[in-house]
Amino acid sequence: MNGGAAALVLAAAALVAVPAQAQEEFPFGFVMTLDAARMPGSKRIPSIEVGDNGEVILELWCDGGKGQFSVAGNTIVFVPGAMENRSCTPERAQADKDLLAALGEMTSWRRQGDQVTFVGSKSLRYVINSN
Repeated sequence: MNGGAAALVLAAAALVAVPAQAQEEFPFGFVMTLDAARMPGSKRIPSIEVGDNGEVILELWCDGGKGQFSVAGNTIVFVPGAMENRSCTPERAQADKDLLAALGEMTSWRRQGDQVTFVGSKSLRYVINSN
């Protein structure tokens, strides 16, 4: 009986601990905006619109395009697709290349409320547009 009671207590403790550690769901079907300041002379801040099947519409510092997210648990892979080449300043064009590279190097993600952080060679924090 003591072994059974101890097992019951451990099982109950495990059930209480699981919800606190549970990963929030990936925000499929939402638009997220990069948590960054605007570049001088621009009103644009990069955003990602993620469809229900992981299809992505990107708006970067200057260019825009498409891509695909594959998500399994907290693991994530981004594959860029066709990008529009808009007329950009060299600074914004380089910022676009850097952001695409960082997205391509991400390996995991985590969500806390309306904030999603992609982790790879550097961390990118996005805010889910809830309005």
